Amino acid sequence: MIFRVFRDRSEAALEFVGFGTRALLAIPGASIHRGSEVVRQFERVIWGSLPIVLVGGLSVGLVTWLQTRRLLVTYGIESTLPSILAAAVLVETGPMLAALMVAGKMGAGLGAELGSMVLTEEVDALEVLGAPAIPTLVAPRAIACGLAVPFLTVILGVAALLGGLLAELTGGEMTAQVYGQKSLLFLKLSDVIPATLKTSIFGLLIGLMGCWAGLKADRSAESVGKAATRGVVWSMAGVFAANVAIVPLLQAGVAAIGWTG
Repeated sequence: MIFRVFRDRSEAALEFVGFGTRALLAIPGASIHRGSEVVRQFERVIWGSLPIVLVGGLSVGLVTWLQTRRLLVTYGIESTLPSILAAAVLVETGPMLAALMVAGKMGAGLGAELGSMVLTEEVDALEVLGAPAIPTLVAPRAIACGLAVPFLTVILGVAALLGGLLAELTGGEMTAQVYGQKSLLFLKLSDVIPATLKTSIFGLLIGLMGCWAGLKADRSAESVGKAATRGVVWSMAGVFAANVAIVPLLQAGVAAIGWTG
């Protein structure tokens, strides 16, 4: 039984690799010929995810200040709190949290949307009309997610810093000017820019996995719900796996070109 499960998982992984490769090859054509659909999907991702990203960012900033300042005061180094918060949020926590929020929103949305199209035979109709699913449906959605997640990452980081500033002005001793200056002490562009840009890969994976989950659905109402669940789970798992793989490569690349600023 274990061997059969492993074999099934391996076959599914290979199938997704083939699906993802075809989708990536279709992206240049979709960017040119389906630009309006890309823009529509981009707006959908941004406006659908923006509220939770703003709330999540403010919450991270406030809670980090509340939890961390108490510990730092014990050692008399509470003045480093803005630097620690900014470094943690902008380099790792923010990119991952933004990607996971979009995965939760769009993984389910794409899985359910394309699963419903499979159920109502819209996908088959498009194929008959000469509009295959991958360049018509998948590629624009993957592009939109890839473009939207870095933008949302920046918004989440700004919201987190504002949340920390609000907490500091309410219960701390720093002014807004001092808080802003100290927030930049530990930050380097060589850390922040790659950390933000890597989320475009997260976005592509979210779009691909959400669409794949939907297209794999059977023609039943129950399968649409399962597709939405699979879209979330697969998207989040993809983000975690990609982060583990990308971070060492980014660090090696930055070190190779000698970027220290």
